[in-house]
Amino acid sequence: MGRAAIEVGPALFFSLLIITLSFLPVFSLEAQEGKLFSPLAFTKTYAMATAAGLSITLMPVLMGYFIRGHILPEHKNPIRRFLVAIYMPVIEFVLRRPMLTIMASILLVCSMAYPWIHLGSEFMPELNEGDILYMPTTFTGVSVGKAGELLQITDRLIRSIPEVHTVFGKVGRAETATDPAPLTMIETTIQLKPESQWREGMTMDKLKRELNETVKIPGLTNAWVMPIKTRIDMISTGVKTPVGVKISGPDLSQIQKIGQDIENIVKEVPGTLSAFSERVAGGRYIDVDINRTNAARYGLNIMDIQEVISKAVGGMNVTETVEGLERYPVNVRYPRDMRDSVTRLRQLPVVTPMGAHIPLEEVATIKIVDGPGMIKSENARRIGWVFVDIMPEVDLGSYVASAQVVVEEKLQLPPGYSISWSGQYEYMLRAKERLTYVVPLTLTIVLLLLYFNFKNFTESFMVMGAVPLSMVGGLWLIYMLGYNLSVAVGVGFIALVGVAAEFGVVMLVYLDQAYTEKNPKSMRELYEAIIEGAVMRVRPMAMTAAVVIAGLLPIMLGSGTGSEVMRRIAAPMLGGMITAPLVSMVLIPVLYMLWRGRAIRLMEPRPDGAVRAQSSVRGGRQSPHGEPGFGQPGYRGKPSNPFA
Repeated sequence: MGRAAIEVGPALFFSLLIITLSFLPVFSLEAQEGKLFSPLAFTKTYAMATAAGLSITLMPVLMGYFIRGHILPEHKNPIRRFLVAIYMPVIEFVLRRPMLTIMASILLVCSMAYPWIHLGSEFMPELNEGDILYMPTTFTGVSVGKAGELLQITDRLIRSIPEVHTVFGKVGRAETATDPAPLTMIETTIQLKPESQWREGMTMDKLKRELNETVKIPGLTNAWVMPIKTRIDMISTGVKTPVGVKISGPDLSQIQKIGQDIENIVKEVPGTLSAFSERVAGGRYIDVDINRTNAARYGLNIMDIQEVISKAVGGMNVTETVEGLERYPVNVRYPRDMRDSVTRLRQLPVVTPMGAHIPLEEVATIKIVDGPGMIKSENARRIGWVFVDIMPEVDLGSYVASAQVVVEEKLQLPPGYSISWSGQYEYMLRAKERLTYVVPLTLTIVLLLLYFNFKNFTESFMVMGAVPLSMVGGLWLIYMLGYNLSVAVGVGFIALVGVAAEFGVVMLVYLDQAYTEKNPKSMRELYEAIIEGAVMRVRPMAMTAAVVIAGLLPIMLGSGTGSEVMRRIAAPMLGGMITAPLVSMVLIPVLYMLWRGRAIRLMEPRPDGAVRAQSSVRGGRQSPHGEPGFGQPGYRGKPSNPFA
C-alpha cells in the first residue's frame, strides 16, 4: 500500500498542481470578465490545492484503513475485463503502426482548422435576463410633448405582443447627475410572461424580431437589449448597443458629418439591424440677445431682463408642499399660452423702473439657433457616437471585421479626426490581448512542472504535445452547437488543458512503472511492458472521463439565467473528454515506444554478436531469436503474461 502511494502520489500531486496553475490566465482577466470568472477560478484553485495536499497526506492513510481484507484481483473485475477487451486490439494496432498513428493524430489536429475558420467570435454570449430593455434613439431637438407622445405610442405597440406582461417607459433624465440622459433617448422596460405562456415555437430572438417589425416609427432607431448588461456597457463605454463607433475631433459640426457618413455606410454592411449617428450639433435653442443700448434707454440693466426671462419662462419655486413623506416644490411662471412660441416670447411684458410695460422684443432679439444638444468629450477631445445594433445570428467579431473594411474603403477622414470601434468589441479585444501573452506564460510554467515531475524534457513534451490533440473534440463540439468563440469558451478550454495534462501524466507514470519492473532488453519485451502499463490505466481513465461527463451533462442540459455562459464553459470540456482519453491511451504509448525503443534498437545484439542498428521486429520480420515478431500470426507473447 505504501509503495503504491509513493509511486502514484507525486504524479497526482503534480497533476492537481498543473490543473491549479492552468487557471492563471483566468486570474489575469480584468474588468467585467475578471469579476465574472474570478470566483470560478478561486473556487477551483482552492479545491485543487486542497486535493493536491490531501492526495499525498490523508489519502494514503485512509487507504491503509479502508483497503483491507480480500480484494478482488484487478484482472477479475468485470468492468475492467470489458474495457480491456475493447482496448487491447486498439493498443496492439497502434503499436504495430506508430507512424500511421502519429500521422492520424496530426491530421486530427489539422482538422481543427475547419471549425476554427467558420467559428465566429464575441466577448460574452448574451444572457437571457428574462426581460427586455427597449432603447430607441430619436433626433436631437425633440420637444418634451413630442417625446411623451412617442413614449405612449411605443408602449401601446409593445403591449400588443402576447408575450409581453407589462411595459414601463421613461424619457429624459431624473434629478441626478448619474443619469445624463437627453430627451432623445427613450428607455422602456418590458417585463415578459413566463416562457411556459409563450406561443409555441417562440424564442427570445424571434420575439425581438417581431417587436422590431411591430414598432416602426419614422425618426426612431430601435435597439432591443438586455437591461443589466446594457447598464454595465453604458457605464463602461457609453455605448448601449453591441457595437459603437466613436468619432473624435475638434469641431462638432464635422464630427456630426462624419457620423452621418458612417451611419449610411454601416447600414449597407450585411448583419446590421440598425445604425444611428448622434446629431451632436443638431440641437435647437431659443437665443435671447439683449440689446444693451435699448435696455439702457428704458433704465433696465442686464440682470433685470435676465430675471424676467428666467422666472417667466423657467419659473420660480415659491414654496414647498408636504404630502405625507413626500415633498413637492410649488413653481410659479407665466401660463403656457404666453410662452409656447417665439412670437409669444417676444411679447412678454417687461416692467421698467418708471412703471411702463414694454414687450421683450424692444430690448432683446429673440430667435431660434442651432447648437450642440450635449457636448461629450473623451481624452480631452470632443466626441460623437454611432450606435450599431447587429442581428442575433451575426457574431460580433466577424461583423466588426467586415464593417471596418467597408468603412476604411468608403470613408475619407479629414486631418485631425479619428474613429475607434467601441462597445463589447472593445472588451473582446482587451481580453484577447491579455490572454495572448498570459496563456504562453502559463504553458511554460506547466512545462517546468512536468519537468520537475519526470526529471526529463522528453516525457514533458509528450504531455504538452498531446494537449492540442485533446482540444480537437472540444472545438468540434463548439462548432456543432453553433457557439462562438468567447471568453467563456476560452475558460472552458483552459480547464480542459489541465485535465488533459493530468491524463497524460498518470499514463506516463504507469508506463514508467511497467518499464522499470520489466527492464526490457528487446523490442518485444518493450511492447509487452507498454501494453501492460497502458492496460493498467484503462479503468481509471474510463472512471475519470465518466465522472467528468456526468458532472458536465447537467450544465449542458440545464436552463435559466446564466446557463448560456455555463454551457460555453462546459462544452469544450465535454467534447475534450472524447479526445483527451484517446490521446493518453493511444498516442502517448506510441510516443513512449518510439522514445524507449530507440535506445533498445541501438543495443539489441545481432545473431553474429554485433550490436544492431535497427530492430528486425518492425515491418513483420522475425525477432533475432527466430521467434515470430510482435503482430505476426505466430506471436502469442509470454505465456505468463496475463495481458498478452
